[in-house]
Amino acid sequence: MSLTAATRAETTKQFTTSMWWILAIVLVAYIGSAAAGIAAVFAGTASGALPAGDTPTLPAEQLPPLLYSMATAVGYVFPLLIGTLIVTTEFRHQTLTPTFLATPRRGRVLVAKLAVGVLLGALFGVLGIFASVAPSAGILAAFGLETEFTSVDTWAMIGRMLLAYVLWALIGVGIGAVVRNQVGAIVGVLVFTQFLEPIVRLAASYVEVLADAARFLPGAAGDALVGASLYDSALVGASATGLEWWQGGLVLLGYAVVLVVIGHLVSWRRDVS
Repeated sequence: MSLTAATRAETTKQFTTSMWWILAIVLVAYIGSAAAGIAAVFAGTASGALPAGDTPTLPAEQLPPLLYSMATAVGYVFPLLIGTLIVTTEFRHQTLTPTFLATPRRGRVLVAKLAVGVLLGALFGVLGIFASVAPSAGILAAFGLETEFTSVDTWAMIGRMLLAYVLWALIGVGIGAVVRNQVGAIVGVLVFTQFLEPIVRLAASYVEVLADAARFLPGAAGDALVGASLYDSALVGASATGLEWWQGGLVLLGYAVVLVVIGHLVSWRRDVS
């Protein structure tokens, strides 16, 4: 089977299951509600409509990129999960055996899964960006604040957010190729992204010796690629300078390449029956 045919088969396989659209619905609901809630608070205090209390108020010009980037700051786990599921679902349901029988060149199958990962990552990116930008912009406009849609920087950031989603999906495919057990892979992804890395990044904002290394963590690299993050704005005391956007993109791409290569060499060649 050619690479084109293998990619077509993988695309059909993924879009005939319910997991992708279930995750997409959760993605939109989660990011949309989070962005709307935070935008209402920040825009209200910045415009003076709501009392700021003792907490410092963010300048109005900083709000659009901060709110729009919610799609990646809190939503990057979704393309990571869908990328992981592209591979581990086949191991779990033992459908990889007929796949390899149809396409004996296993590397070709993995490349086809990466192509589908790009497609799903872009799709999730569009949904996630819409879910964060639409309510945030609406609330900013309602409070009389600028949405910055006329700024080239805003659209460049949105483009980098879409790229980040694609790279996270590719990292997910790599994780799925390395960790064949679906439950183990999903639990590992959630534990690392929701607990371990946030704790390390929080510690790095206070401990200078950790700051340089923390820049190269996947989540930190993703935030650097996008160029804005609600998470980074909440951290204080960080002494290390963050990565440039292109450096963050290269770090994420490096994670994807390393994981895919390891998965192909160590796990993908093993017996699946």
